Amino acid sequence: MAFIISNVFNKSSNKSIVTSFQIYNITQIREKRVVPKPKLRHPTWFTHKNRVIHDDFVTADNVGFLKEVVEDQRNSLIPKKAPTNIIDWHPGLRRTGVIARKIGNIPLWLKDGTKIFTTMLEVLDNHVIRCYSPEEYNSPRVKPTLVKNKKGCLLLGAIETDPILLTKEYCGLFKDSGVLPKKVLGRFFVSPEALLQPGTPITIDHYRVGNYVDVRGKTIDRGFQGVMKRHGFSGMPASHGVTKTHRRGGNIGGGGEKGRVWPGTKMPGHMGNRYRVAKGLKILRINRKYNVMWVMGMGIPGETNSIVYIYDTVLPLRKPSAALPFPTYFHKDEDVLPEEFYDENLHNFSDPSIVYK
Repeated sequence: MAFIISNVFNKSSNKSIVTSFQIYNITQIREKRVVPKPKLRHPTWFTHKNRVIHDDFVTADNVGFLKEVVEDQRNSLIPKKAPTNIIDWHPGLRRTGVIARKIGNIPLWLKDGTKIFTTMLEVLDNHVIRCYSPEEYNSPRVKPTLVKNKKGCLLLGAIETDPILLTKEYCGLFKDSGVLPKKVLGRFFVSPEALLQPGTPITIDHYRVGNYVDVRGKTIDRGFQGVMKRHGFSGMPASHGVTKTHRRGGNIGGGGEKGRVWPGTKMPGHMGNRYRVAKGLKILRINRKYNVMWVMGMGIPGETNSIVYIYDTVLPLRKPSAALPFPTYFHKDEDVLPEEFYDENLHNFSDPSIVYK
């Protein structure tokens, strides 16, 4: 706001009196502490997934025939071969992530006896559904500035489902990949060197024990909550003159210029059901038989059995120093890998816990 103060002069006088003006600019910058929920923008491949289920008057014999056709398609899938132009990984390249399921929390012990809490993540049957180069991918959210080092995009799918329950348009997304329709889709931005052909499987061997990952999931939906549960307010006293304001937020404004609700004020509202990212989680253990990894901590957003997305960490001090499988791990016939991988500081329960000398 600007206040202009000038000398007052007599209009009736013949002399024109012009004095200097003093201009005072008072600017207040106040930003939102809570980022609002982004607007829904459909991706490039968006199409309706579920169809209306109604009676098609299909006999039991025809239903069995359709199941046989689906099973034949599953058995006729040809695994993709590793590309020939593979380059070595170096810092600065971004690999694809994976789609996983959060299956619970469990404690583990270090070799010095320290008890730690971990979260178990099951890496699902991930396959590349579509591949977009940096020139082909059109983001639904157009940025006005020029984007440097533009990334490509991989569309991954997980959890096979019955094609009969899906629409024809949704099943058409999987035509070029050669895999059955998937229930869950995920988008991952990668470097142009990390693009993979449709149909390429992504297994748990994509990661290594000791590396750090970022896990993205949708928080538990709590519904409409007050300020005490949503923001941790202490509330008003239970007695001493307090009437009907025990759990209220109290004053949210002020006097004069502050006599309004400032943007970002903590108030009651919907809690949860938002995507959040837990960054810098260390992988402590990997089981290749059941495709399960144990990561440090219990703060991964989401309920048990919810879908999460795993990425290589973006934290600069926790990025890997050793080479990673790039663009992903391709199994070879001569490779013989153990069933379990443990971190060097983690106690293996198959080893003795007490050693006598």
